[in-house]
Amino acid sequence: MTAPGTIVIALGGNAVAPPGERPTISNQFRHTRASLVPIVDLAAAGWQIVLVHGNGPQVGDELARNEIAADQVEPLPLGVLVAGTAGWMGYMIQQSLQNALVRAGVERSVVTLITQTLCRADDPDLRTPSKPVGHALDAVRQSRLAARGIPVRDGRRLAPSPKPAGIVERDMVRDLARAGHIVIAGGGGGPPVYQDPKLGLEGIDAVADKDRVAAILGREIGAQVLLILTNVKAVYRAFGTPAQEAIRRLTLAQADHLLAGKELGTGSMRPKVEAAAEFVRTGGERAVIAELADGLAALRGEAGTTITKEHA
Repeated sequence: MTAPGTIVIALGGNAVAPPGERPTISNQFRHTRASLVPIVDLAAAGWQIVLVHGNGPQVGDELARNEIAADQVEPLPLGVLVAGTAGWMGYMIQQSLQNALVRAGVERSVVTLITQTLCRADDPDLRTPSKPVGHALDAVRQSRLAARGIPVRDGRRLAPSPKPAGIVERDMVRDLARAGHIVIAGGGGGPPVYQDPKLGLEGIDAVADKDRVAAILGREIGAQVLLILTNVKAVYRAFGTPAQEAIRRLTLAQADHLLAGKELGTGSMRPKVEAAAEFVRTGGERAVIAELADGLAALRGEAGTTITKEHA
């Protein structure tokens, strides 16, 4: 039987640590196990799978742990904490997925690869932090951050988020996926790095957007499909109003038109649509944005929003 192809799946960090719940490790393992159900089905169907996950809540909590313990142990910079979350979250996802595959009788192996995300050292976005990380903070902690010059929006601290341009370890990801292994890569968007003319790769203290990273990685390994799993059913027109309407299909031109207007605002859906459109523009067959529970139905075109070059 011919394999369906290669799919890159982007899974949000909020799916593992949802707002309004204590982010204990047991809770995060529980949500991780629940989130992997559609991935087991894709593995059983023969897809070559690369899984990219977010780390917004987790890396913000790591920053807080470092700051609270700063008078006892040397704190770690943000770029290193991104790599750290890619490691322990990768372990959590890898173990949970391995167990689920065994229970389902699917003989596939899972591997976590720490991948570095190439960015520009002079990216202007490094000067204007915009990516919310961690959980909502009380007023006292917000004022302490503000006193240190750390911006806060809607109760959450903001971190710099440069635009990703490439994945250093893309060939290894491609080769592992082609060999049939399920690869967890680009964890937390991958620690951002830049190419120094003398030193080589050097880290940046920032967080790359995991949806953009998933789109770039998909392009670089020749994936056919990008599946962005989120906590919203689909892309909507007039979202949040009584007239809101789910958009089931978008051509690339329609997606660009939507992005050119103000309908998507500046919320979390805009970068998802931007990433999906860029994936299709640079060679992907289709990109799908869907709620986690609807992942498989969305791949069949029965849920979520599908973006293609032209109408299918």
